[in-house]
Amino acid sequence: MDGTTESDSHMNALVLRESRMLINGQLVDATSGRVFENIDPATENVIGVTADAAIEDADAAIGAARRAFDSTDWSTDAELRRRVLHQLADAMEKHAPDLGAVVTAEAGAPIALHDHMQIGPGISALRWAADLATTYEYERQFPARSALGTETRPIVRKESAGVVAAITPWNYPFYLNMTKIAPALAAGCTVVLKPAPDTPWSATMIGKLAVEHTDMPAGVLNIVTSSDNAVGEALTTDPRVDVVTFTGSTATGRRILTAVAPTVKRTLLELGGKSAAIVLPDADLQAALPYIAGSVCSHAGQGCALTTRLLLPRSRYEEGLQLAKTVMEHLVPGDPTDPTTLIGPVVNRTQFERVLSYMELGRTEGRVVFGGGRSNRHERGFFVNPMLIADVDPGATIAQEEIFGPVLVAIPYDTEEQAIEIANNSLYGLSGSVFGADVAHAVDVARRIRTGTIAVNGAAFMSDDVPFGGYRQSGLGREHGIEGFEEFLETKSIGVPA
Repeated sequence: MDGTTESDSHMNALVLRESRMLINGQLVDATSGRVFENIDPATENVIGVTADAAIEDADAAIGAARRAFDSTDWSTDAELRRRVLHQLADAMEKHAPDLGAVVTAEAGAPIALHDHMQIGPGISALRWAADLATTYEYERQFPARSALGTETRPIVRKESAGVVAAITPWNYPFYLNMTKIAPALAAGCTVVLKPAPDTPWSATMIGKLAVEHTDMPAGVLNIVTSSDNAVGEALTTDPRVDVVTFTGSTATGRRILTAVAPTVKRTLLELGGKSAAIVLPDADLQAALPYIAGSVCSHAGQGCALTTRLLLPRSRYEEGLQLAKTVMEHLVPGDPTDPTTLIGPVVNRTQFERVLSYMELGRTEGRVVFGGGRSNRHERGFFVNPMLIADVDPGATIAQEEIFGPVLVAIPYDTEEQAIEIANNSLYGLSGSVFGADVAHAVDVARRIRTGTIAVNGAAFMSDDVPFGGYRQSGLGREHGIEGFEEFLETKSIGVPA
């Protein structure tokens, strides 16, 4: 199987694509020779094929990662890590148009979002982690003290955690691949990355660039693509793997926790969300509603941290609904290669039918203010219309379950306490937002929302050095920042005579 494929009409003819996996420093086909199709969700056309790994390929990748961790200097040479990761970032910047075209072709992600939601942030995360590899304080010594009858000056040391299995989803594929592998590699771990089968090239391209443009030792980074869920299970259960990091649905996260239990691995989970946007009575609705309604529609609503529950004060309820409707009326699904498009297709037919089923349920659980259903502007592709549903009970299915589509449910509230109670009435706790004219008061409300991230008046919380993660069933652990880097380090305490 050749490493690249012929260009599809939906993709730029110059796009560089890679169908092979990366195992032990080599770009390889599946041992069996099997492949699976990569489908463009905007056209439903097959744009190429990718190596379809089986258990034996996963075994080889884990073995390579284990050997690289145990027998190379990767875990102990921070300067090597910094240099190699910057080499990779340089290559990514050079090939950023190719990376963006791949993400658009296989995920349906609008190119308008690449610079601040897909490619740009992924490369930035890699550079930040690369620099942290050499600036992080891996050891600190405590002052002398008496302990257990001895005079001691303890040392606390941070060491690389080992082999990491990273399993990533399809919604922001390149960016989420980088949020896994960048801190893990910078911390001195070796990695086996398994991307979602819907978006394999967003990972295999990373492997291609690593092989062709860096001095990365063989086995440090391995990328295994597969249509078989058993490959992911093999990564989570293998005793040679020390850490599992997963982004995806809460249901799958629960299964991973069960799978890793016999080997007691460190497990990092970034799972679902059903976040609330609280609009306080004094908020500027002309500023708040375009932000809320627009973000819910972005990338067809396929984001775990989107605020898909709109909480409006009853005194301004209809006014808020009309503003949200006006915004959504101007956001129509379109060709993701068009730079004016903000709503592309959902990723595949399964997700398309799932979103449509929630929309139908919404017609019985609330009042449809606008939209819904499949787009009649497209004969092919998995396009759905944005939908605004009002008068939804806080306990309704569409107010509790993650839809992962451009659906905004509106809920009225009478008091601030009630709004906070509704926002916290969720098995999730990933994100949220608060809008109010009195910023200090809005921040106080934000402090009372049980979520790992929250925005006040649209201010961003996402940054390379700011941790991201959720409470409750939105996950375990953190990504980004020092906290995310330390998830890939073990802690050792050493007693030293004073």
